Amino acid sequence: MMPVDFTDLTLSDAMEQLRQSDEIFAVATIVRTAGTTSAKPGAKALLRADGTLLQGWLGGGCVRGAVRKAALRAYETGRPQFISIAPEEELSDKGVRAGDDIDGVRFARNGCPSKGSIDVYIEPSLPQPELLIIGGSPVAGILASLSPQFGWAVGMLDPEAPLPAPVSGRPRFLVIATQGQGDLVALKTALSTRSDYVAFVGSHKKFATLSEKLAAAGIEQNTLASVRAPAGLDICAVTPEEIALSILAELTQVRRKLVARAAQGG
Repeated sequence: MMPVDFTDLTLSDAMEQLRQSDEIFAVATIVRTAGTTSAKPGAKALLRADGTLLQGWLGGGCVRGAVRKAALRAYETGRPQFISIAPEEELSDKGVRAGDDIDGVRFARNGCPSKGSIDVYIEPSLPQPELLIIGGSPVAGILASLSPQFGWAVGMLDPEAPLPAPVSGRPRFLVIATQGQGDLVALKTALSTRSDYVAFVGSHKKFATLSEKLAAAGIEQNTLASVRAPAGLDICAVTPEEIALSILAELTQVRRKLVARAAQGG
């Protein structure tokens, strides 16, 4: 496949192309300038997953370096960033230093001779987290129908099917909902690669029995201990609908904790 020349596309078309490819990107918008600057308010740029400029114009190299760092923070935390880039003396007059983060504004130094200041808003676009549901049980079907409404990219797999290749930057969550139809092989498949969450729809006792067989097959104890079994938060669920709801609640909880941890640098 020939690489896409994004310079031939409009900003909106380039963004759509990146979304369809499940790629990470960010849009940086200049919201205010003061003094002499080459870019003006309203100017936009498209940034790659590594923070480099893909399309648009934001100004000289001094500005682009600060924007790149902010874009990488946005990808890591999943949250927009607001940066204020100003000369050293202006930062000093405000009582702040480069790197300070005050009330949601990250300050950066502009070392360019122009001595202008620029405020930039950076909004990341991250792929939806991937939810792979292994099995064809009623719980699997209900979970697959509910999850897209809550921002999950859902895939359903047979127990013996290999896992698809992971997408860089996309969290992966696995739910084994085989319920007696290929439990062991599905668990082996799920535990063959790193995931952000693995859960087994079944009792603790049943998983303990399967764990002995998995351990005998060479799967490490710390890997087995990471599996959530039974899957879902304890809401006294009984029906397939309630079990699927409890799993979706736990998925949401884990997802939000991952975002919060990333925002704190952990």
